[in-house]
Amino acid sequence: MSRLLMFLLAATTLFGAPEPAKVEPTNAQEAAAKELAAKKAAQEAVIVAKYQAWVAKLPPEEQAWERVLQANLGGFYLPAHQRDKLAGKSNAWDFVKDDPKLPRVLLIGDSVSRGYTLPTRAALAGVANVHRAPANCGPTASGVKNLEAWLGDGRWDLIHFNFGIHDRGTPVKDYAARLETIAERLQRTGAKVLWASTTPIPDDPAQKQTAASIVERNVVAAELMARRGIPVDDLFAAITPRLAELQNPRDVHFRPEGYDFLGARVAAAIRAALPPPR
Repeated sequence: MSRLLMFLLAATTLFGAPEPAKVEPTNAQEAAAKELAAKKAAQEAVIVAKYQAWVAKLPPEEQAWERVLQANLGGFYLPAHQRDKLAGKSNAWDFVKDDPKLPRVLLIGDSVSRGYTLPTRAALAGVANVHRAPANCGPTASGVKNLEAWLGDGRWDLIHFNFGIHDRGTPVKDYAARLETIAERLQRTGAKVLWASTTPIPDDPAQKQTAASIVERNVVAAELMARRGIPVDDLFAAITPRLAELQNPRDVHFRPEGYDFLGARVAAAIRAALPPPR
């Protein structure tokens, strides 16, 4: 073996193999990427323009609701909402025309809550005007920050709320403090307040989440609600026996049948908790 080869082998052993040379994108690749980005931006601009034209034709009350959604839905959910409206599709953030003879209900929660909004609304047709907070409400930190915007100026007869999945990494002490702040504010509205326990999540090391984190936060929330006299709609207990059937594999979200199940459960809890007709 030559001395040069022996030197190279020794250097590799000591210092590791040299990093492969970084390949810079070619001018053609950069141009293609820019063209793709420009095409996507143009398509999004067309959707926004069509959506704004659609909004302009709505009655003033519905236009006002769309402005609330534009201010609160964010960069992920607003484009999805815009596409739904242009396609004539119903979604959780549909404008709700109140029947003045029926109580007003507000649902607050994350994407799981969003998933059961339409089934809940359908199950309570003719019983209650079921509204949804204009956001994917996320963690308790977001609730503390945005609750006034979600409550709006209207009077609520019942508020059904949940925070948990987005707080799976929040220190329990912070979660409890923020949840109490939210619960106290909701009770000050004069509405009947109903807490929904957080639905199960799978263990997922890649996402740094554990099923036990939700169990722990549900215990903390249940203790808080008991102390404040807030009834619990125990969605966790209701759906746990049917997770294999109703929840997406390795996901916190549910199949359509799962949201139908949760919506029926939420509707039954709301119906039982509603104050007597005025």
